[in-house]
Amino acid sequence: MTTATLRNPQDFITCPDTGQNINKPVIALAKAHIFTAVVYLLAGGALGLLVALTRWPAIHLLPSELFYIALTGHGAAVLLFWCHIFEVGVAYYFCTSPINARLATPKIAWFSFWLMVVGSAMGTVMVLLGQATVMFSAYPPLKAHPLFYLGVILFAVGALIPMFIILATLIKAKNERTYEGSMPLATFGTLIYAIIAIFTWVMGAVIFIPTLLWSMGLISNIDPQMYRLVFWALAHSTQQVNICMHITIWYSLAAILFGARPLNEKVSRMAFVLYLFALQLGSVHHLLSDPGSSFTWRTFNTSYAGYLAVLGSLIHGLTVPGGIELAQRRRGLNNGLFEWLRKAPWGNPVFSGFFMSVVFFGFLGGITGVTMSNQQINMIIHNTAYVPGHFHGTVATGTTLAFMAFSFWFVPFITRTKLAAPKLANMSVWLFGMGMSVFAVFFMAAGHLGAPRRHWDITFADAALKFDFSATVHMLTTVAEIGAAIGGVGALFFIISILGTFMGKKVADGVSVVPQLAEPAGVVAARLHGGTEPHIKGLEVPGSLVLCMLLLTFLVVYYFAQFKYMATIWGIH
Repeated sequence: MTTATLRNPQDFITCPDTGQNINKPVIALAKAHIFTAVVYLLAGGALGLLVALTRWPAIHLLPSELFYIALTGHGAAVLLFWCHIFEVGVAYYFCTSPINARLATPKIAWFSFWLMVVGSAMGTVMVLLGQATVMFSAYPPLKAHPLFYLGVILFAVGALIPMFIILATLIKAKNERTYEGSMPLATFGTLIYAIIAIFTWVMGAVIFIPTLLWSMGLISNIDPQMYRLVFWALAHSTQQVNICMHITIWYSLAAILFGARPLNEKVSRMAFVLYLFALQLGSVHHLLSDPGSSFTWRTFNTSYAGYLAVLGSLIHGLTVPGGIELAQRRRGLNNGLFEWLRKAPWGNPVFSGFFMSVVFFGFLGGITGVTMSNQQINMIIHNTAYVPGHFHGTVATGTTLAFMAFSFWFVPFITRTKLAAPKLANMSVWLFGMGMSVFAVFFMAAGHLGAPRRHWDITFADAALKFDFSATVHMLTTVAEIGAAIGGVGALFFIISILGTFMGKKVADGVSVVPQLAEPAGVVAARLHGGTEPHIKGLEVPGSLVLCMLLLTFLVVYYFAQFKYMATIWGIH
């Protein structure tokens, strides 16, 4: 168990519910970041609904020009602004509170926040004005207004600076000896997050600075192959950053709700280290159809090196639910394989959103991502609806669900207000999780049958060369977009609850605001500081092991079934 010593008590506030000490500047910064991120989720969700209602063949809401404006804005607002502004605010908490540390350079942290706000607002305005209709990837020769690229650069710099603040905070805490022993797991996960994020945002500067100069006419040409290579070192790595943070949140919520500790903390740390050295290499699966790189290089990065990242995810997939199962069994929930799970607090949106994030991320995001990284399969499905179906399984049902669940605990914690509209909060995670999972599954199925990834109209009504998809494709697309609409309602309920919580009235001291903590005050806070559950005789977590073996079996069957399935429906005659 890691212990911590509080220095400069006047710089901290102690939560009466959990006994955690939180640095005062972190509270203000976390509030600002999360509030801003939720506003971008609202904007991105609204644009996403317009996209869904246009891709829905029976409705086909927007003309092509407005569709691509909405698609570009949706990608930027949700994939970049919502996720990464939220993460920075949470990362400040994880690098300080578990080790009783003070945040280094709060003034610079505020400067970086405003850089992100100004940059994201600048880019969004250019998109909405129709001056940057280049979609999320912005591939040349598509060209946006220079202010769009400048906005992205400012945002990237604003997201990069906090990573160095995190590193400085950890160094300061070590020098001040605010904790003893190993760094807590949540803080260690945040360290890995920061290192990967430095690589990610530096790659953003590397590619968008020359692209800005090109859009200004100062550079005559941007090589598309070079752009794609460096861009995906940014764009796909942003999701690897998301993964590090949402898995850190998984471990933290397991501790917060159940007092659960990792089955083996050293193994969990090693899984994070595997992410550090292998996770970004998965970016190459966006380049498998490109002629500019060798087959050997593509194969190594998406298979042999990528398997190390998959191993890391499998470890997290066992130890997170395994820690919960062990904690539940120690409370007497020992009947059968899954009593511990059946009697978990499913009525608490913190738990239900968190656990759905674990399951959906593994089955929808992880398995399909591994499959799509295969050269032969990727060549067939890469420019189909399968790809957005896949990344909604990662960013939506994985990352965003985890962020939603954590917000229902964290926002009341930092604001000292009760969670607003708790019934809407509970409904939000179910509607969003189920709706987005339906979208992911059915959109990937439509992609299998050739539904295009980027085209605004699968009926090709305005095309010179007509092509009619089967009724099955229309049905799959329709069901997918209905799922997207249901998920949008869930996101709206989440936004109402969280913004209402921000605007609520602070409760008096001694009144609990944190919903359904499973451990007494102080114990939860202590267990956030690491440690490993003591071993017992026999098979400790049989239920979690069954779930993980089910995931692994599904992965193997799904992976190899793709070859037969694709050979059947995409035969060459």
